[in-house]
Amino acid sequence: MSNIIELNGINRTYRNGGQTLTVLKEVSLTIAAGELVAIIGASGSGKSTLMNIMGCLDVPDSGDYYIGGQNAAKLSPDELARIRREHIGFIFQRYHLMPDLSALGNVEIPAIYANSGRDQRRLRAAALLGRLGLEGREHHKPGELSGGQQQRVSIARSLINGGEIILADEPTGALDSQSGQEVLAILSELHQRGHTVVIVTHDMKVAQHAQRIIELRDGEIISDSGSRLTTTEKLPPPNRTRQSRWQSFLDRTRESLGMALKAMNAHRLRTTLTMTGIIFGIAAVVTVVALGEGAKQRTLENIKDLGTNVVSIYPGSDFFDDSAESIRTLVPADAAALAKQGFIDSVSPEVSVSDTIRFRGKSATASINGVGRDHFRVNGIEILQGATFRDDRNALQEVIIDENARIALFDEAGLKALGQIVFLGSVPARVVGIAKSNNRSYAPNRITVWMPYSTVMYRMAGTPVLTSISVRLKDNVANEAAVSAISQLLTQRHRVKDFQLYNFEQIRKSIESTSMTFSILILMVACISLMIGSIGVMNIMLVSVTERTHEIGVRMAVGARRSDIMQQFMIEAVLVCLMGGALGIALSYAAGALFTALAGGMFTAIYSWQAAAVAFVCSTIIGMIFGYLPARKAARMDPVASLASE
Repeated sequence: MSNIIELNGINRTYRNGGQTLTVLKEVSLTIAAGELVAIIGASGSGKSTLMNIMGCLDVPDSGDYYIGGQNAAKLSPDELARIRREHIGFIFQRYHLMPDLSALGNVEIPAIYANSGRDQRRLRAAALLGRLGLEGREHHKPGELSGGQQQRVSIARSLINGGEIILADEPTGALDSQSGQEVLAILSELHQRGHTVVIVTHDMKVAQHAQRIIELRDGEIISDSGSRLTTTEKLPPPNRTRQSRWQSFLDRTRESLGMALKAMNAHRLRTTLTMTGIIFGIAAVVTVVALGEGAKQRTLENIKDLGTNVVSIYPGSDFFDDSAESIRTLVPADAAALAKQGFIDSVSPEVSVSDTIRFRGKSATASINGVGRDHFRVNGIEILQGATFRDDRNALQEVIIDENARIALFDEAGLKALGQIVFLGSVPARVVGIAKSNNRSYAPNRITVWMPYSTVMYRMAGTPVLTSISVRLKDNVANEAAVSAISQLLTQRHRVKDFQLYNFEQIRKSIESTSMTFSILILMVACISLMIGSIGVMNIMLVSVTERTHEIGVRMAVGARRSDIMQQFMIEAVLVCLMGGALGIALSYAAGALFTALAGGMFTAIYSWQAAAVAFVCSTIIGMIFGYLPARKAARMDPVASLASE
């Protein structure tokens, strides 16, 4: 006859404030496989502590405890969980069932932690419930069952992994006499089938159902009936067909996900409040990114209209040169020299005056720009009708008007503008084209017309010099290098730097840099909001761990590893953050539409799947980081203290 349980010199003390309370004193006993033993004693005698040590829920301060030949006193928490999972089944006085799970779900829990296949454990759990008289009640939750039925569910749970050792703590204490007798009959039957059954009770009538009675008083064994009668039937080895490690991981993850959803559903208000910080944090971050991208794209479009690869050249050593207007060094020959450079796409000499444009009885003040034939290509101005000048060097009396001039002079008369003769001051000119209004003008209704630069120089301004030169660079040319080459060429020609360069690429970079700076500042504020929400997740999860201490204790008692408990709470935290992230993205889209509408079309929020993906990644990382501490706290709880928290 082999001993399945052996305790040698077990001592256990607890600290209560500044006092030390000795609960077990040099307890030594052995229990053979197949015995039915009752441990009896008054409250405070140490019988529950002894049962907790025998069930690997508690660890003695000194002494050795052998179970199935293994010294449990020297095993790690996860190794103790394995023994509980594979060899021990608990039957508690208060049943300790999960209120949100059905009877079938409660029975399955130990098998999930034992890596049993889903279909296999379902069939075994249903068979056990049927054998214990609960057929047809498998899908009822504990609240829908009587006390006796709940205790039967607890018994079935203790047997799902084999239940080589059954530890029953006051199994009839919360039952009426009839239900109590039924439970004792079941325990006797389990003993006859070969299970080792240990009943902890204070009731001698219950203890008398056992073959052997051990009495405790003040932490010491004062009597032992010594009878070591066991059943002649040997307990068959449990059928432990296990899944692969990967399948087991997926199965436990699926079950943890289901439990997380049930816990969130059971506390909907708390879950919603937990998500609020994440929702607004993610929404703020995604909205700022989308609005920043929209503003950036709108700015780039405006700059593109101006021509990012256009360089304007003006007289004067710098932009603050008071004598710039008196410097008369830019001449058409400079434009011709620039046009010969290989990195330049096109050049337009420019000279400007302001005068009246007249057609028949109508007149208006116009900005008259003397330009080269390539001016419209240089500045990206679209010619809507007609064509550019035939020649820009022979003072031809041709003019291209903008849409504002066409509307002011010709629309009401119902005449076509092309081919008409208009007077610019006292100079007549034929309209050869109609172009879009100048995008660079700060007065959108101002009339602008273009004539050959030679015409304006010699017939209107009476000057041999240019007001400016516009240069369009080739698309594949490095902007800074080209600007440097232009400056070097003109300096060589003039023998002095008496000009300044106005580069739209520099403006674009400056605007982008400023926009980026403001976006980063706003993003930092949004991230602070997200961080506050993340701390809220951690706080609520810590509260959740405290509220669910009893659940944690039950899971540990039936064999959950620390990693299983940690996974449970990590999944819940990540799930809360992911749902908050999804709602935050939805809120961001709504906010972006609102901002776009309020902006009156000035810019549009631009969203991308990358932003959504980053938001989800952020949600996951937040859940993992701020869910770790609560999950770690849950995983390191004392099983005995957790069970007693109910």
